[in-house]
Amino acid sequence: MPKRGYHHGNLKQALVEAALVLIEEKGPTGFTLSEAAKRAGVTPAAVYRHFDGREELIAEAARQGYEIFVDVMEYAYTSRQPSALAALEATGHAYLAFAHKYPGHYIAMFESGVSVNHSPALAQVANRAWSVLERAAADLSQHIPADRRPPPQMFSAHIWAMCHGVVELFARNSPGNKSPFPADDLLETGIGVYLRGLGLIPPDN
Repeated sequence: MPKRGYHHGNLKQALVEAALVLIEEKGPTGFTLSEAAKRAGVTPAAVYRHFDGREELIAEAARQGYEIFVDVMEYAYTSRQPSALAALEATGHAYLAFAHKYPGHYIAMFESGVSVNHSPALAQVANRAWSVLERAAADLSQHIPADRRPPPQMFSAHIWAMCHGVVELFARNSPGNKSPFPADDLLETGIGVYLRGLGLIPPDN
């Protein structure tokens, strides 16, 4: 693979892009800063102009991933969905689509061990992503009688956990966990079971 190098002085972004490739190839702990520098076409010493270490480089990749993730989730939530139920389901499918299209970012965000509180900027954008799903859950939960209505934070946490579980177990080629069903179908039926339990959709006849 030819070196991408960097142009117009954008060394920081060149290093992030190099790290994303290496994260996909080797995992978040399987590469060194020297390897990232080499792939970006610069000397190892140049890395330290922007990053103190590998964790900081991965954290920046995660932050950029969350920025994309927020846009994807916002679009799914607001793009003329016919109902609150459709909007919530769309955010779930957007989660799967993001994990499939941006695996390097996804790994940096969720599998690297880097805390979302690593920096204020990372924490802020991660909270924005969470708030999209929370708003979708809050909209839908208005259809549940108040005495049976879960807090939006709990509702959205359940949906997030379901999305994440489907991605981790069946959508990212986890060894030994091949599913006979497409990940989108697994997620949709899982959400359906959950929402039936809350009385938000009628039971199957």
